[in-house]
Amino acid sequence: MSLLPRDLSVWGMFAQADWLVQAVMVGLAFASVVTWTVLVAKSLELAAAVRRQRVTLLGVDRAPSLANAPASALVVAAQEELKLSGEGDREGVKERVASRLERLEAATGRRMLRGTGVLATIGSTAPFVGLFGTVWGIMNAFIGISKAQTTNLAVVAPGIAEALLATALGLAAAIPAVVIYNHFSRRIAAYRALVGDTSAAVLRLVSRDLGRG
Repeated sequence: MSLLPRDLSVWGMFAQADWLVQAVMVGLAFASVVTWTVLVAKSLELAAAVRRQRVTLLGVDRAPSLANAPASALVVAAQEELKLSGEGDREGVKERVASRLERLEAATGRRMLRGTGVLATIGSTAPFVGLFGTVWGIMNAFIGISKAQTTNLAVVAPGIAEALLATALGLAAAIPAVVIYNHFSRRIAAYRALVGDTSAAVLRLVSRDLGRG
């Protein structure tokens, strides 16, 4: 690593950094790209899922019976369980339907959480990865200082600045990842509550149909 770089821009400092520090910076830049990619993809997925679920809930709430409810995974599961149970005990039938709906709710929540785990990983590890790059860069800067046998600020500062760039990139990758992860946690919780409301509406239709029967 040169101690007297001509270019002190971000790209210039990256180009003159040690190869390991460069690798850390590239990794952190890639992590940042992943974070924003997940934000866009998961936002679109969640928006579409919430829109569909609201339409389904409205249809189930307005349906006079399960047979008239709009087709959805929860409605189909309840209909299948009713066919399998036949003319069994009503309370037992409702318990089995409720059990199947609960498993579908859990599976829906797990499916919606896919892709958010990487945000938590980036948010928790990126600062330490950046710090590792900084420590390594500062070690090399001190070695260069000892070889140059000078403590002139013009010689010392560029090497330290290159090293600190890794920490800055680590924070730049971690902070958005944590904020976006918390944002999705809240939105997914709201979506799961919406699925729970739909499940409860389906169960009401089942109970209503069994009461008529």
